[in-house]
Amino acid sequence: MKTKTVALKEEQNVKAKRKAVEYTLKANKTAFDRVQLRGAESAVDYLRHFFFDDINIYESCFMMLLNRSNTVIGYVKISQGGITGTVVDPLLVAKYAIDSLAKGVILCHNHPSGQLKPSDGDDAITFKVKGGLDMFGITLLDHIILTESGYYSYADEGRI
Repeated sequence: MKTKTVALKEEQNVKAKRKAVEYTLKANKTAFDRVQLRGAESAVDYLRHFFFDDINIYESCFMMLLNRSNTVIGYVKISQGGITGTVVDPLLVAKYAIDSLAKGVILCHNHPSGQLKPSDGDDAITFKVKGGLDMFGITLLDHIILTESGYYSYADEGRI
């Protein structure tokens, strides 16, 4: 009888170990310019180097993580899609913002078509992300749509 009890406990321990996941807060320092942003124009200047030569090929979304003084403390590529769209998961945006202890976030994605006007999908994800970040006291400072020749800023247009 004692043997069955020991075997059962060992089986429970094995099952528990398979379910356990360890999460840690870890910051990896990399070489990038920590600049203080003073508006959409300075953010665009900083963001342009993320898109390199592929700005007209496929849509990508990046986010910049900022501290209270609007200094960039990190950045992340959220997604890369096709020529007409990319998926932005608000949960991933919140995760990176929380993990980095950011107080502000700037989203940016490109439109390979060259069209600066936000789509209904762009509007929907902007306000969904804003609402999610608000719950944690993190501000969505801007969502910028970038093309080769220009940009659209939700903040400059008074839409955030």
